Amino acid sequence: MALTFKAAFLALMLALTRAAPLEDSAAGDGDSALPDRGAGIEFDAITPDDKGQTFFFKGDHVWKGFEGDAQPSSQYFKELNGHVDAAFRMHNPENQGDHDHIYLFLDDKVFSYFEHTLEEGYPKEIQEDFPGVPAHLDAAVECPKGECVTDSVLFFKGPDVHVYDIVTKTVKTKTWPHLPACTSVFRWLEHYYCFHGHNFTRFQPVTGEVTGNYPKDARRYFMRCPDFGHGGERTTLKCSDFKMDAITTDDTGRMYMFKGSNYMRLDTHRDGLHAFPITTSWKELTNGVDAVFSYNDRIYLIKGDQVYIYKAGAHFTLIEGYPKTLKEELNIEGQVDAAFVCPGQRTAHIIQGRKITYINLAATPREITLDAPLPFGDIDAAFCSSDGIKIFQGSNYYHYDSPMLLVMSRIAPIPLKVTSAMVGCED
Repeated sequence: MALTFKAAFLALMLALTRAAPLEDSAAGDGDSALPDRGAGIEFDAITPDDKGQTFFFKGDHVWKGFEGDAQPSSQYFKELNGHVDAAFRMHNPENQGDHDHIYLFLDDKVFSYFEHTLEEGYPKEIQEDFPGVPAHLDAAVECPKGECVTDSVLFFKGPDVHVYDIVTKTVKTKTWPHLPACTSVFRWLEHYYCFHGHNFTRFQPVTGEVTGNYPKDARRYFMRCPDFGHGGERTTLKCSDFKMDAITTDDTGRMYMFKGSNYMRLDTHRDGLHAFPITTSWKELTNGVDAVFSYNDRIYLIKGDQVYIYKAGAHFTLIEGYPKTLKEELNIEGQVDAAFVCPGQRTAHIIQGRKITYINLAATPREITLDAPLPFGDIDAAFCSSDGIKIFQGSNYYHYDSPMLLVMSRIAPIPLKVTSAMVGCED
């Protein structure tokens, strides 16, 4: 489903600027039996549901989302009376009758849920739905084609990984002794995470290869816990202090939002947002970005007088020969405040101070087709979508229906205030 800019923007700020971590409500209501994931527990299973809400399972309790208290599992999956061994959300777009269903595994049984309703005929023997997959699993995770060779499910048991092809219903077994014993596995933004104890290790889903400094404490990344990582360090952002660096969408409709040294990505409103350091996707950019735009399956990131161009895909790859200077790549010089390319067009609109420059990206070398004044300056970021153009200036933004109307304007329109209803900040 296509997102409006307002809906996506609301999701961004809710994720970036929500209030400080919640206090433990268990202490207040006398229910000391509630498990506390901030204490460093080991999850039994992790999966998103059909609406993109992530569920963390432990014993007969579950957490919905990345913050909040545990609830009985039966509140969301009423047939469950205890723990689960493994869980995943099916990725099978060729079969809408199966796509986005949640599968929960317990001993030799499998439960299939859609919209938190148990499908008719379940639970079943695992062998009925997934022939060749063993019982008493440790973990499971979906692996779409492009990330795996085919649309698959990875089932973990001990050091063995059983790769189930959902089309051919065949299993190939691999052994990854170098990977920790996973008690749950989670796919997030095309990356795969093996959870073990209160830590996680990121791995490549075809080879099992681990690169980088792992394990890491899950409480610093996948949940908001007092005194840990993202959750412990964030405070409420006042709308009057709102300031944004850059925003763009790629050719697949994914939205990328940059603020300081972090970025967030939104595929669909259903799957929500999560902040990561910019260097996790664009390792060469260690000091944030000034402006960003997407064109022809590539993303252009501008920092200072340098332009970095990455080929878009499941993972970004820096094009050979980059970065280049602004002069070399775009035939301009000076500080860039914002940039945008409108959908289906080949003109980059570069904003510098109170000037906008049109650059023909189809021409080699790049051709400047228009220089025009703007009715205001001090622009932080800009974005173009089917809804028009939004230009951000501190805690205000301006809306224009098209680049032409922006260029023709000689008087700034009435600024619109960024509000709590719009972006989730505090008035």
